[in-house]
Amino acid sequence: MVRFAPQPQIRLRGLPLCTVHFLRPNSYISAAPQNIRLLLALACALHFVLGANLGLSVDEAHYALYAAHPDWSYFDHPPLVGWAQWPLVKLDAPEWLLRLMPELLWLGTAVLIYRLAERLATVRNGEAGFWAVLTLALAPLLHVLGIGLLPDTLLMFLTVLVIVLTLNLMDADTVQQPWPWLALGLALGLAGLSKYTAILAVPGVAVCLLAAYGWRVLGNRWLWAALVVALLLVVPVAYWNYANHWISFRYQAKHGAGGGWQAVHVLRFLVVQLLVFGPLLLWGLTGLRQGATGGKRAMLLFFAVPFAVLAVLSGGGTSLPHWTAPAWVALAPFAGIGLARTWSLGRRWVIALIAVAQGLLCAAALGLMITGGYPLMTNASGQGNSTAPSNPFADLHGWDVAGARARVLAAQQGLKSVSVQNWTLASRLGWYARPLPVQVLEDRFDQFDLWAGDLPVGGDTLLVDWSQLGYTVPLGEHGFADCKLLDSQDVQRLGRVISSFRFYACHGWSGRPQPRLAGAS
Repeated sequence: MVRFAPQPQIRLRGLPLCTVHFLRPNSYISAAPQNIRLLLALACALHFVLGANLGLSVDEAHYALYAAHPDWSYFDHPPLVGWAQWPLVKLDAPEWLLRLMPELLWLGTAVLIYRLAERLATVRNGEAGFWAVLTLALAPLLHVLGIGLLPDTLLMFLTVLVIVLTLNLMDADTVQQPWPWLALGLALGLAGLSKYTAILAVPGVAVCLLAAYGWRVLGNRWLWAALVVALLLVVPVAYWNYANHWISFRYQAKHGAGGGWQAVHVLRFLVVQLLVFGPLLLWGLTGLRQGATGGKRAMLLFFAVPFAVLAVLSGGGTSLPHWTAPAWVALAPFAGIGLARTWSLGRRWVIALIAVAQGLLCAAALGLMITGGYPLMTNASGQGNSTAPSNPFADLHGWDVAGARARVLAAQQGLKSVSVQNWTLASRLGWYARPLPVQVLEDRFDQFDLWAGDLPVGGDTLLVDWSQLGYTVPLGEHGFADCKLLDSQDVQRLGRVISSFRFYACHGWSGRPQPRLAGAS
């Protein structure tokens, strides 16, 4: 008969915690100092206010459409980001309610980071945990992930949960018990359902366990049970890809390879990373020496492996700034330890200066989002002569009104679909103009081809153009037989026009797309 040892009790400031408490954030918050609770409350209030006053971003709308089209997986990402929103989307919940999910994930991530920093700190007085959470609160890009639900929002939380569960299993009293292993398998499987880069956390888990127990850990049957649980959870992704000719895997491989590799791309990537996540997190490299010994230093791999891989990929021009968010979050507990140590030694002016600078950068970025770029961008309604919007903050405003207008005009004209000439314009219209299908008039295969297919030759549609990424009306050999302007709609913020939409009734599609940016020669 196999006997299991009692569940080990871990203590944080006198509060007994067991593995299940990692899913109960209140037990940590109640044990945290008052300043931690105030910091988390302020951050969550900020996210709620911004989330209630901003339209869905292009990525948010795309993943919300996942929930509107439930499936085993999708062209560009695994399905969890859609599955998680499906109940609320099915109930036609308002956007502010949809945005409570990323806010709760951000809060859960912060609570787990506090817990990890305190567990690893030499002195457990709450200071390391406070600084660790502050590094998250002062990282501008992490606030974006706390407002909008992206795969990275899920992976950020699940990565920290994987680290916590791995640290638990490095305790000799825990390693022979089944539930910590099964919880780890569950967390890894859910991470795999969130994003393909979740695989980059596996080396950290493996090296940590090998450092703690050596190769004999491979003889633990519960390790293999955890592996089976993780693999079973990602079966839907494999099945969907098999049924769709492995298109997602092939797309990701091509997307990851990018174009010609250039060192200057990597340098630009590193500079952007420093700006959007802030230098305070770099104290994690000093905190690692102070807060972890022996096998626990292998936890650096949860940061180093994904960051290094994505940095290398950036040389081909493919890494986006938010892809490294799970890696930076994994470094945050050590940053808290390093900052607490530096602060206690009296070297406070440097930390204070950087913290103020990061706070101002956060305020500026979030302020520009809610004002539509004011006061930096006061005359940028869009020229249509660039592949990037002239005012990127205009992207967050006006799509709800445009989607509603598109539905009305399509109904009046008897048109059965909405079309755009660039795939980045499709997500918001696909969400706000529901249930009208959105078709992308460019020679590029993507998720919208799976949902709506191509506009058939000779077909009619409501063509929508946006001034921040304006295209010429496609007519003739590479367009429609005729297009009639039905309406034009300005988007205003603080009394100024920041973009405009134009709606055309188009008939007789040629089936030979060749989109041209407005103003391009």
